[in-house]
Amino acid sequence: SNDPKVEPDDSFENMQQLAKEKGYTFPYLFDETQEVAKAFGALKTPHVFVLENKNNAFVVKYIGAIDDNSDDEKAVTIKYVERAISQLNDGANPDPSSTKAIGCTIKWKKVEAKN
Repeated sequence: SNDPKVEPDDSFENMQQLAKEKGYTFPYLFDETQEVAKAFGALKTPHVFVLENKNNAFVVKYIGAIDDNSDDEKAVTIKYVERAISQLNDGANPDPSSTKAIGCTIKWKKVEAKN
């Protein structure tokens, strides 16, 4: 959701390259208008939202960090997103249902004044 004019390293092209290097197997979307981030209340990158489809309506079931150690993947002891998805697949609500998102603040587009 970062504005690539403010944060050029986060351009869609650079993020596509990073996804390829990391071997991501999921779709990577670009929130060009930043409407999605605003609708969910995202504040950081990353700020994760796990949704559950209930009767064709998506319900947010987990909000927060990916895991408990954003600095050192080898030191992770709790994988919040994996746990939330596993619990949902088992028919339970994620516990915890939220954690503090850790990362850089989203670089918002500047609103231009209209004449």
